[in-house]
Amino acid sequence: MALAALPAQAATQEEKLKALRGRIDKLQQDLEKKEGSQREARDALRDSERAISQANRALAQTEAESRRLRAESAKIAERRKALERTAAEREAAIGRMLIARQAAGAPDTLRVALSGDDPAALARSLYYLGYVSRAGAELLRSYREAISEATRLASEIDQRAARLRSLEQTQRSERERVAKERRERRKVLDKVAVDIRKNRKDIKQLQADENRLARLVQEIGRVVYGRVERTPEAGSKREPFASLQGKLSLPVRGELTGRFGAPRGAAGIESKGVFIRTAQGQPVKAVAHGQVVYADWMRGFGNLVIVDHGQAYLSIYANNDSLLKQVGENVTVGEALATTGASGGNEETGLYFELRHSGRAFDPLRWVKLK
Repeated sequence: MALAALPAQAATQEEKLKALRGRIDKLQQDLEKKEGSQREARDALRDSERAISQANRALAQTEAESRRLRAESAKIAERRKALERTAAEREAAIGRMLIARQAAGAPDTLRVALSGDDPAALARSLYYLGYVSRAGAELLRSYREAISEATRLASEIDQRAARLRSLEQTQRSERERVAKERRERRKVLDKVAVDIRKNRKDIKQLQADENRLARLVQEIGRVVYGRVERTPEAGSKREPFASLQGKLSLPVRGELTGRFGAPRGAAGIESKGVFIRTAQGQPVKAVAHGQVVYADWMRGFGNLVIVDHGQAYLSIYANNDSLLKQVGENVTVGEALATTGASGGNEETGLYFELRHSGRAFDPLRWVKLK
């Protein structure tokens, strides 16, 4: 009964996931429509930065598959070696058995029966011969099975090796694609750099960025309203997010150059999060278990990912070079969501990070354990 219910549960989960993605996509389209006529210099970077993110995500997926295949191949190779050792041992045992039989004149059942020996001794001899015959047959059968399984594993290793060669070729193509997209972004950035710097000093532009993110968070809250208030199931090892204050780790290691409430740039807008300066390409890790509810490029924040942690808590990671997760994917604490960069026209490489509850931003540093 329980096994029969599994496909239905999987189908229901897939339907929910599809519905969530559809609603988030519609939300993104609605937000873009409202700003369609208000183009900015930073928007010129959108296509190239999205392309870089997608290419890097594809590259990360193929690299992860390559690592998995190599690990599987190593385990299969170890198993094959063990089977070959077992087969060699059984082959040697069969050889010893045949030599022993030949040396003893290879007594058979008929000769023992006609020997005229005591009936009790005859029964024992017949039983012994039967036992030896069965043991020999079992030894031969297990030897053949070991050889057959070792041959099958050798074929499996060959298949994985072919798949690895294909993946390596795909990786080379994807690396070339990433390099090409970076060159395109560099050209675009060179053209609009002056305008971007000018906009980032404009208080109206920064206020518009902040309002845009606040509106997105508010709409996301409505989209997932029926789910965000849910607490972890009884018996689950996951702690409710509200109980994690003082236990979180920052998503990335680096230098804190912007704090919550501090003025942002020359415009003086108060920051709703923190900025952690670090090198490009560092893994951005989820601060807690949750589900990705937004993963796309957004004006003012570049490649942006938002994770829902339940109980109306969201974590926000912006300024990324690449997004490694998509809407609907569940993530665990410490799992890589993105890689650091300077997208959206931002000049510093690093991560902009926010925590929000019911749409209101609060100081992340009050929730993390700083070393």
